Amino acid sequence: MYTKDTIAAIATAPGPAGVCIVRISGNEALQVADGLVPLSSHKPSRHASGTFFYADIVHPRTGEKVDDVLILVFRAPRSFTGEDVVEIQGHGGTLPARLLLEAVLAAGARLAEPGEFSKRAFLNGRLDLTQAEAICDFIQAKSERMAHVARAQLDGRLGKHMTALYEAVLAQGADVEHQLDFDEGELSERFVEQTAQAVQKILVELSHVLQSWNTEGHLLREGALVVLSGKPNAGKSSLLNAMLGRNRAIVHHIPGTTRDVIEENALVEGLPIRLVDTAGLRDTADDVEQEGILRTHALMKQADMNLHVLDATTATPEEIAATPRDQQSLCLLTKSDLLTAPITQRDGVLLVSAKTGEGLAELGKAILSNLGVSHDAAGIEIVNQRHAQEITTAHGCVERALSLLYTRDLVLAANELRVAAEALGRITGRCYSEDLLECIFSRFCVGK
Repeated sequence: MYTKDTIAAIATAPGPAGVCIVRISGNEALQVADGLVPLSSHKPSRHASGTFFYADIVHPRTGEKVDDVLILVFRAPRSFTGEDVVEIQGHGGTLPARLLLEAVLAAGARLAEPGEFSKRAFLNGRLDLTQAEAICDFIQAKSERMAHVARAQLDGRLGKHMTALYEAVLAQGADVEHQLDFDEGELSERFVEQTAQAVQKILVELSHVLQSWNTEGHLLREGALVVLSGKPNAGKSSLLNAMLGRNRAIVHHIPGTTRDVIEENALVEGLPIRLVDTAGLRDTADDVEQEGILRTHALMKQADMNLHVLDATTATPEEIAATPRDQQSLCLLTKSDLLTAPITQRDGVLLVSAKTGEGLAELGKAILSNLGVSHDAAGIEIVNQRHAQEITTAHGCVERALSLLYTRDLVLAANELRVAAEALGRITGRCYSEDLLECIFSRFCVGK
Protein backbone atom coordinates (compact mmCIF):
# COMPACT_ATOMS: atom_id res chain seq x y z
CA MET A 1 0.00 0.00 0.00
CA TYR A 2 3.00 2.35 0.18
CA THR A 3 6.61 2.59 -0.86
CA LYS A 4 9.09 2.40 1.97
CA ASP A 5 10.98 5.47 0.86
CA THR A 6 12.06 8.05 3.42
CA ILE A 7 9.70 10.95 4.09
CA ALA A 8 10.04 14.18 6.05
CA ALA A 9 7.83 17.07 7.15
CA ILE A 10 7.57 19.86 9.70
CA ALA A 11 5.61 18.46 12.64
CA THR A 12 4.97 21.74 14.48
CA ALA A 13 2.66 24.64 13.71
CA PRO A 14 4.04 27.57 11.69
CA GLY A 15 4.91 30.86 13.33
CA PRO A 16 7.06 32.08 16.23
CA ALA A 17 7.74 29.36 18.80
CA GLY A 18 10.41 28.08 21.13
CA VAL A 19 11.00 24.92 19.11
CA CYS A 20 10.26 23.52 15.67
CA ILE A 21 10.36 19.80 14.89
CA VAL A 22 11.16 18.16 11.58
CA ARG A 23 10.29 14.47 11.48
CA ILE A 24 12.00 11.92 9.21
CA SER A 25 10.69 8.36 8.75
CA GLY A 26 11.65 5.47 6.52
CA ASN A 27 14.25 2.82 5.79
CA GLU A 28 16.97 5.42 5.22
CA ALA A 29 15.96 7.91 7.92
CA LEU A 30 19.18 7.35 9.88
CA GLN A 31 21.37 7.67 6.78
CA VAL A 32 19.59 10.90 5.78
CA ALA A 33 20.17 12.28 9.26
CA ASP A 34 23.86 11.23 9.10
CA GLY A 35 24.25 13.40 6.00
CA LEU A 36 23.09 16.46 7.95
CA VAL A 37 25.86 16.31 10.58
CA PRO A 38 29.13 15.81 8.62
CA LEU A 39 31.16 17.82 11.16
CA SER A 40 29.90 15.91 14.20
CA SER A 41 31.52 12.85 15.74
CA HIS A 42 27.99 11.82 16.71
CA LYS A 43 26.08 10.08 13.94
CA PRO A 44 22.36 9.20 14.33
CA SER A 45 22.98 5.75 12.85
CA ARG A 46 25.35 4.96 15.72
CA HIS A 47 22.89 5.90 18.45
CA ALA A 48 20.56 3.53 20.25
CA SER A 49 16.79 3.91 20.01
CA GLY A 50 15.32 6.41 22.45
CA THR A 51 18.49 8.53 22.72
CA PHE A 52 19.19 12.12 21.72
CA PHE A 53 22.20 14.38 21.22
CA TYR A 54 23.18 17.94 20.31
CA ALA A 55 24.58 18.75 16.85
CA ASP A 56 24.97 21.40 14.16
CA ILE A 57 22.90 20.85 11.03
CA VAL A 58 24.80 21.58 7.81
CA HIS A 59 23.07 21.87 4.43
CA PRO A 60 24.37 18.90 2.39
CA ARG A 61 24.67 20.93 -0.84
CA THR A 62 25.84 24.37 0.25
CA GLY A 63 27.87 23.33 3.29
CA GLU A 64 26.34 26.20 5.28
CA LYS A 65 25.26 25.78 8.89
CA VAL A 66 21.47 25.75 9.14
CA ASP A 67 20.82 25.48 12.89
CA ASP A 68 22.06 23.94 16.13
CA VAL A 69 19.60 21.28 17.16
CA LEU A 70 18.71 18.26 19.26
CA ILE A 71 18.42 15.01 17.31
CA LEU A 72 16.18 12.21 18.66
CA VAL A 73 16.58 8.65 17.38
CA PHE A 74 13.84 6.00 17.28
CA ARG A 75 14.52 2.64 15.69
CA ALA A 76 11.95 0.34 14.11
CA PRO A 77 9.61 -1.01 15.27
CA ARG A 78 9.61 1.12 18.44
CA SER A 79 8.52 4.39 16.86
CA PHE A 80 5.29 6.14 15.95
CA THR A 81 5.36 4.88 12.36
CA GLY A 82 6.96 1.52 13.12
CA GLU A 83 9.91 2.56 10.91
CA ASP A 84 13.25 4.17 11.73
CA VAL A 85 12.41 7.73 12.78
CA VAL A 86 14.60 10.76 13.44
CA GLU A 87 13.15 13.94 14.94
CA ILE A 88 15.16 17.15 14.72
CA GLN A 89 14.33 19.89 17.22
CA GLY A 90 15.51 23.29 16.06
CA HIS A 91 14.71 26.90 16.86
CA GLY A 92 11.07 27.79 16.34
CA GLY A 93 9.78 30.11 13.66
CA THR A 94 8.53 29.83 10.10
CA LEU A 95 11.86 30.48 8.38
CA PRO A 96 14.08 28.31 10.63
CA ALA A 97 11.68 25.39 10.21
CA ARG A 98 11.58 25.80 6.43
CA LEU A 99 15.38 25.98 6.16
CA LEU A 100 15.72 22.89 8.32
CA LEU A 101 13.22 20.97 6.17
CA GLU A 102 14.98 22.07 2.97
CA ALA A 103 18.24 20.63 4.31
CA VAL A 104 16.54 17.32 5.16
CA LEU A 105 15.00 17.07 1.68
CA ALA A 106 18.35 17.86 0.12
CA ALA A 107 19.86 14.99 2.12
CA GLY A 108 17.60 12.47 0.36
CA ALA A 109 14.14 12.48 1.96
CA ARG A 110 10.98 13.44 0.12
CA LEU A 111 8.20 15.66 1.42
CA ALA A 112 5.51 13.64 3.21
CA GLU A 113 1.91 13.71 2.03
CA PRO A 114 -0.91 14.77 4.41
CA GLY A 115 -1.32 12.14 7.12
CA GLU A 116 1.42 9.91 5.70
CA PHE A 117 3.15 9.37 9.05
CA SER A 118 -0.12 8.21 10.62
CA LYS A 119 -0.94 6.13 7.55
CA ARG A 120 2.38 4.31 7.89
CA ALA A 121 1.68 3.81 11.59
CA PHE A 122 -1.58 2.09 10.63
CA LEU A 123 -0.08 -0.03 7.88
CA ASN A 124 2.72 -1.14 10.21
CA GLY A 125 0.25 -2.17 12.92
CA ARG A 126 1.04 0.64 15.36
CA LEU A 127 -2.51 2.05 15.22
CA ASP A 128 -5.91 0.90 14.09
CA LEU A 129 -8.12 3.31 12.12
CA THR A 130 -10.15 4.37 15.16
CA GLN A 131 -6.92 5.42 16.89
CA ALA A 132 -5.66 7.22 13.79
CA GLU A 133 -8.92 9.17 13.46
CA ALA A 134 -8.84 9.91 17.19
CA ILE A 135 -5.57 11.78 16.62
CA CYS A 136 -7.43 14.26 14.40
CA ASP A 137 -10.33 14.48 16.86
CA PHE A 138 -7.94 15.13 19.76
CA ILE A 139 -6.10 17.87 17.88
CA GLN A 140 -9.32 19.52 16.70
CA ALA A 141 -11.31 19.07 19.93
CA LYS A 142 -13.30 22.17 20.87
CA SER A 143 -14.25 20.98 24.34
CA GLU A 144 -12.67 19.05 27.18
CA ARG A 145 -15.36 16.42 26.80
CA MET A 146 -14.53 15.81 23.13
CA ALA A 147 -10.83 15.72 24.02
CA HIS A 148 -11.55 13.14 26.73
CA VAL A 149 -13.45 10.89 24.31
CA ALA A 150 -10.73 11.24 21.66
CA ARG A 151 -8.03 10.47 24.23
CA ALA A 152 -9.86 7.31 25.32
CA GLN A 153 -10.27 6.21 21.69
CA LEU A 154 -6.61 6.95 21.03
CA ASP A 155 -5.85 4.55 23.87
CA GLY A 156 -7.70 1.87 21.88
CA ARG A 157 -10.96 1.46 23.80
CA LEU A 158 -13.27 1.87 20.81
CA GLY A 159 -11.00 -0.20 18.58
CA LYS A 160 -11.01 -3.13 21.01
CA HIS A 161 -14.80 -2.97 21.33
CA MET A 162 -15.31 -2.87 17.55
CA THR A 163 -12.80 -5.70 17.03
CA ALA A 164 -14.70 -7.86 19.51
CA LEU A 165 -17.96 -7.22 17.63
CA TYR A 166 -16.26 -7.88 14.29
CA GLU A 167 -14.90 -11.22 15.48
CA ALA A 168 -18.26 -12.19 16.99
CA VAL A 169 -20.09 -11.52 13.70
CA LEU A 170 -17.34 -13.28 11.75
CA ALA A 171 -17.60 -16.36 14.00
CA GLN A 172 -21.37 -16.60 13.64
CA GLY A 173 -21.11 -16.16 9.88
CA ALA A 174 -18.51 -18.95 9.69
CA ASP A 175 -20.77 -21.28 11.72
CA VAL A 176 -23.69 -20.59 9.41
CA GLU A 177 -21.59 -21.13 6.29
CA HIS A 178 -20.32 -24.41 7.74
CA GLN A 179 -23.89 -25.65 7.97
CA LEU A 180 -24.34 -25.10 4.22
CA ASP A 181 -22.30 -28.28 3.67
CA PHE A 182 -25.12 -30.33 5.16
CA ASP A 183 -28.52 -31.21 3.75
CA GLU A 184 -31.40 -29.12 5.00
CA GLY A 185 -32.85 -32.16 6.71
CA GLU A 186 -29.70 -32.55 8.76
CA LEU A 187 -29.91 -29.01 10.14
CA SER A 188 -30.58 -29.23 13.87
CA GLU A 189 -33.16 -27.01 15.51
CA ARG A 190 -30.70 -26.53 18.35
CA PHE A 191 -28.19 -24.93 15.98
CA VAL A 192 -30.72 -22.40 14.69
CA GLU A 193 -31.78 -21.54 18.24
CA GLN A 194 -28.25 -21.09 19.57
CA THR A 195 -27.10 -19.07 16.55
CA ALA A 196 -30.16 -16.83 16.72
CA GLN A 197 -29.47 -16.14 20.39
CA ALA A 198 -25.87 -15.21 19.65
CA VAL A 199 -26.86 -12.98 16.73
CA GLN A 200 -29.56 -11.35 18.85
CA LYS A 201 -26.92 -10.51 21.47
CA ILE A 202 -24.75 -8.90 18.79
CA LEU A 203 -27.74 -6.93 17.52
CA VAL A 204 -28.45 -5.54 21.00
CA GLU A 205 -24.83 -4.42 21.39
CA LEU A 206 -24.83 -2.76 17.96
CA SER A 207 -28.04 -0.93 18.90
CA HIS A 208 -26.42 0.26 22.12
CA VAL A 209 -23.33 1.57 20.34
CA LEU A 210 -25.36 3.23 17.60
CA GLN A 211 -27.52 4.92 20.23
CA SER A 212 -24.45 6.71 21.56
CA TRP A 213 -24.15 8.48 18.18
CA ASN A 214 -27.85 9.31 17.98
CA THR A 215 -27.99 10.74 21.51
CA GLU A 216 -24.69 12.52 22.07
CA GLY A 217 -22.03 11.53 19.55
CA HIS A 218 -23.31 13.78 16.78
CA LEU A 219 -23.76 16.58 19.32
CA LEU A 220 -20.12 16.37 20.41
CA ARG A 221 -19.06 16.33 16.76
CA GLU A 222 -21.34 19.02 15.35
CA GLY A 223 -22.52 20.95 18.40
CA ALA A 224 -26.12 21.01 19.61
CA LEU A 225 -28.39 23.60 18.00
CA VAL A 226 -29.97 25.52 20.91
CA VAL A 227 -32.54 28.17 19.95
CA LEU A 228 -33.75 31.06 22.12
CA SER A 229 -37.29 32.03 21.15
CA GLY A 230 -40.09 34.13 22.61
CA LYS A 231 -41.84 37.47 22.43
CA PRO A 232 -39.96 40.73 21.85
CA ASN A 233 -38.24 42.10 24.98
CA ALA A 234 -38.52 38.75 26.78
CA GLY A 235 -34.77 38.89 27.48
CA LYS A 236 -33.45 36.57 24.76
CA SER A 237 -30.55 38.76 23.65
CA SER A 238 -29.52 39.50 27.24
CA LEU A 239 -29.58 35.78 27.97
CA LEU A 240 -27.47 35.05 24.86
CA ASN A 241 -24.87 37.58 26.05
CA ALA A 242 -24.88 36.11 29.56
CA MET A 243 -24.41 32.54 28.29
CA LEU A 244 -21.57 33.67 26.02
CA GLY A 245 -19.97 35.81 28.69
CA ARG A 246 -19.73 38.83 26.36
CA ASN A 247 -21.95 41.39 24.65
CA ARG A 248 -22.67 39.81 21.27
CA ALA A 249 -26.28 40.88 20.65
CA ILE A 250 -27.66 44.41 20.83
CA VAL A 251 -29.99 44.84 23.81
CA HIS A 252 -32.59 47.64 23.71
CA HIS A 253 -35.97 48.35 25.26
CA ILE A 254 -37.52 48.98 21.82
CA PRO A 255 -39.34 45.79 20.68
CA GLY A 256 -38.09 44.18 17.48
CA THR A 257 -34.42 45.13 17.90
CA THR A 258 -33.35 41.61 16.87
CA ARG A 259 -34.64 41.01 13.36
CA ASP A 260 -32.30 38.30 12.10
CA VAL A 261 -30.82 35.23 13.73
CA ILE A 262 -27.55 35.57 15.65
CA GLU A 263 -25.59 32.33 16.02
CA GLU A 264 -22.53 31.85 18.22
CA ASN A 265 -20.56 28.84 19.45
CA ALA A 266 -20.42 28.22 23.19
CA LEU A 267 -19.66 25.50 25.71
CA VAL A 268 -22.34 24.35 28.13
CA GLU A 269 -21.14 21.86 30.75
CA GLY A 270 -18.39 20.82 28.33
CA LEU A 271 -20.81 20.29 25.42
CA PRO A 272 -20.28 22.46 22.31
CA ILE A 273 -23.50 24.21 21.32
CA ARG A 274 -24.61 26.53 18.55
CA LEU A 275 -26.55 29.12 20.50
CA VAL A 276 -29.02 31.12 18.41
CA ASP A 277 -30.84 34.33 19.30
CA THR A 278 -33.94 34.93 17.18
CA ALA A 279 -36.43 37.62 16.24
CA GLY A 280 -39.24 38.14 18.75
CA LEU A 281 -42.46 36.28 17.95
CA ARG A 282 -45.36 38.67 17.37
CA ASP A 283 -47.77 39.93 14.71
CA THR A 284 -46.14 42.71 12.71
CA ALA A 285 -46.59 44.58 9.44
CA ASP A 286 -42.84 45.09 9.03
CA ASP A 287 -41.65 42.94 6.08
CA VAL A 288 -38.09 42.63 7.42
CA GLU A 289 -39.29 41.59 10.86
CA GLN A 290 -41.71 39.09 9.31
CA GLU A 291 -38.81 37.43 7.48
CA GLY A 292 -36.92 37.19 10.78
CA ILE A 293 -39.93 35.56 12.45
CA LEU A 294 -40.21 33.01 9.61
CA ARG A 295 -36.55 32.13 10.17
CA THR A 296 -37.24 31.77 13.89
CA HIS A 297 -39.98 29.20 13.27
CA ALA A 298 -37.76 27.28 10.83
CA LEU A 299 -34.93 27.14 13.37
CA MET A 300 -37.27 25.99 16.13
CA LYS A 301 -38.17 22.97 13.98
CA GLN A 302 -34.50 22.11 13.39
CA ALA A 303 -33.31 22.71 16.97
CA ASP A 304 -31.91 20.02 19.23
CA MET A 305 -33.15 22.15 22.13
CA ASN A 306 -35.67 25.01 22.24
CA LEU A 307 -35.41 27.50 25.08
CA HIS A 308 -38.77 29.29 25.25
CA VAL A 309 -38.12 32.62 26.94
CA LEU A 310 -40.78 34.50 28.95
CA ASP A 311 -40.42 37.73 30.92
CA ALA A 312 -40.98 36.65 34.52
CA THR A 313 -42.30 40.10 35.46
CA THR A 314 -45.13 40.03 32.89
CA ALA A 315 -45.78 36.34 32.09
CA THR A 316 -49.20 35.07 33.13
CA PRO A 317 -49.80 31.62 34.64
CA GLU A 318 -51.65 30.72 31.44
CA GLU A 319 -48.68 31.67 29.26
CA ILE A 320 -46.33 29.63 31.42
CA ALA A 321 -48.66 26.63 31.34
CA ALA A 322 -49.01 26.86 27.54
CA THR A 323 -45.25 26.92 26.89
CA PRO A 324 -43.97 23.57 25.55
CA ARG A 325 -41.96 21.57 28.09
CA ASP A 326 -40.64 18.26 26.85
CA GLN A 327 -37.34 16.49 26.09
CA GLN A 328 -36.49 19.14 23.50
CA SER A 329 -37.98 22.18 25.21
CA LEU A 330 -37.44 24.22 28.35
CA CYS A 331 -39.39 27.23 29.61
CA LEU A 332 -37.18 30.04 30.90
CA LEU A 333 -38.51 32.87 33.05
CA THR A 334 -35.99 35.67 32.64
CA LYS A 335 -35.38 38.85 34.66
CA SER A 336 -35.82 36.92 37.90
CA ASP A 337 -33.84 39.65 39.69
CA LEU A 338 -36.77 42.03 39.12
CA LEU A 339 -39.40 39.81 40.73
CA THR A 340 -41.12 41.27 43.77
CA ALA A 341 -42.91 38.05 44.68
CA PRO A 342 -41.76 34.43 44.38
CA ILE A 343 -43.00 32.26 41.51
CA THR A 344 -44.03 28.68 42.15
CA GLN A 345 -41.52 26.39 40.44
CA ARG A 346 -42.82 23.82 37.98
CA ASP A 347 -41.17 20.95 36.13
CA GLY A 348 -39.47 22.15 32.98
CA VAL A 349 -39.55 25.82 34.09
CA LEU A 350 -36.36 27.61 35.13
CA LEU A 351 -35.88 31.04 36.68
CA VAL A 352 -32.87 32.86 35.24
CA SER A 353 -31.32 36.30 35.37
CA ALA A 354 -28.92 37.54 32.72
CA LYS A 355 -27.94 40.37 35.07
CA THR A 356 -27.04 38.36 38.19
CA GLY A 357 -26.34 34.97 36.60
CA GLU A 358 -29.02 33.29 38.71
CA GLY A 359 -30.12 29.96 37.22
CA LEU A 360 -27.49 29.81 34.46
CA ALA A 361 -25.66 26.85 36.02
CA GLU A 362 -28.96 25.01 36.45
CA LEU A 363 -29.85 25.85 32.84
CA GLY A 364 -26.64 24.22 31.59
CA LYS A 365 -27.32 21.04 33.54
CA ALA A 366 -30.94 20.97 32.29
CA ILE A 367 -29.82 21.31 28.66
CA LEU A 368 -27.44 18.34 29.03
CA SER A 369 -30.05 16.26 30.83
CA ASN A 370 -32.76 16.91 28.23
CA LEU A 371 -30.38 16.17 25.38
CA GLY A 372 -29.50 12.85 27.00
CA VAL A 373 -25.80 13.65 27.35
CA SER A 374 -24.07 11.88 30.22
CA HIS A 375 -21.28 13.46 32.26
CA ASP A 376 -18.93 10.48 32.01
CA ALA A 377 -17.35 9.25 28.77
CA ALA A 378 -16.23 5.63 28.51
CA GLY A 379 -14.32 5.98 25.27
CA ILE A 380 -16.61 3.73 23.21
CA GLU A 381 -18.99 6.53 22.25
CA ILE A 382 -19.41 6.96 18.50
CA VAL A 383 -18.41 10.53 17.62
CA ASN A 384 -17.36 9.86 14.02
CA GLN A 385 -19.93 9.88 11.23
CA ARG A 386 -18.00 7.26 9.24
CA HIS A 387 -18.19 4.89 12.19
CA ALA A 388 -21.90 5.61 12.61
CA GLN A 389 -22.58 4.81 8.95
CA GLU A 390 -20.67 1.51 9.13
CA ILE A 391 -22.44 0.48 12.34
CA THR A 392 -25.80 1.38 10.77
CA THR A 393 -24.92 -0.90 7.84
CA ALA A 394 -23.83 -3.70 10.17
CA HIS A 395 -26.94 -3.30 12.32
CA GLY A 396 -29.25 -3.62 9.31
CA CYS A 397 -27.41 -6.69 8.05
CA VAL A 398 -27.44 -8.45 11.42
CA GLU A 399 -31.12 -7.65 11.83
CA ARG A 400 -31.91 -9.22 8.46
CA ALA A 401 -29.65 -12.20 9.22
CA LEU A 402 -31.64 -12.86 12.39
CA SER A 403 -34.93 -12.93 10.47
CA LEU A 404 -33.43 -15.22 7.82
CA LEU A 405 -32.19 -17.65 10.47
CA TYR A 406 -35.73 -18.08 11.74
CA THR A 407 -36.88 -18.90 8.20
CA ARG A 408 -33.88 -21.27 7.87
CA ASP A 409 -32.53 -19.41 4.82
CA LEU A 410 -28.88 -19.97 5.72
CA VAL A 411 -27.41 -18.84 2.40
CA LEU A 412 -28.81 -15.33 2.65
CA ALA A 413 -28.20 -15.20 6.43
CA ALA A 414 -24.52 -16.06 5.90
CA ASN A 415 -24.24 -13.34 3.24
CA GLU A 416 -25.77 -10.70 5.54
CA LEU A 417 -23.37 -11.63 8.33
CA ARG A 418 -20.44 -11.43 5.92
CA VAL A 419 -21.45 -7.90 4.84
CA ALA A 420 -21.92 -6.91 8.49
CA ALA A 421 -18.44 -8.16 9.37
CA GLU A 422 -16.92 -6.21 6.49
CA ALA A 423 -18.64 -3.02 7.66
CA LEU A 424 -17.33 -3.48 11.22
CA GLY A 425 -13.91 -4.39 9.84
CA ARG A 426 -13.73 -1.09 7.97
CA ILE A 427 -14.11 0.81 11.26
CA THR A 428 -10.85 -0.49 12.70
CA GLY A 429 -9.10 -1.26 9.42
CA ARG A 430 -9.38 -5.04 9.54
CA CYS A 431 -10.93 -4.53 6.09
CA TYR A 432 -9.73 -1.58 4.04
CA SER A 433 -9.02 -0.23 0.58
CA GLU A 434 -6.65 2.42 -0.73
CA ASP A 435 -9.66 4.70 -1.32
CA LEU A 436 -10.72 4.37 2.33
CA LEU A 437 -7.23 5.23 3.58
CA GLU A 438 -7.00 8.17 1.19
CA CYS A 439 -10.34 9.47 2.46
CA ILE A 440 -9.22 9.24 6.09
CA PHE A 441 -5.61 10.37 5.99
CA SER A 442 -6.02 13.18 3.47
CA ARG A 443 -7.75 15.13 6.25
CA PHE A 444 -4.59 15.09 8.37
CA CYS A 445 -1.94 17.82 8.35
CA VAL A 446 1.29 17.15 6.47
CA GLY A 447 3.42 16.50 9.56
CA LYS A 448 1.08 14.03 11.24
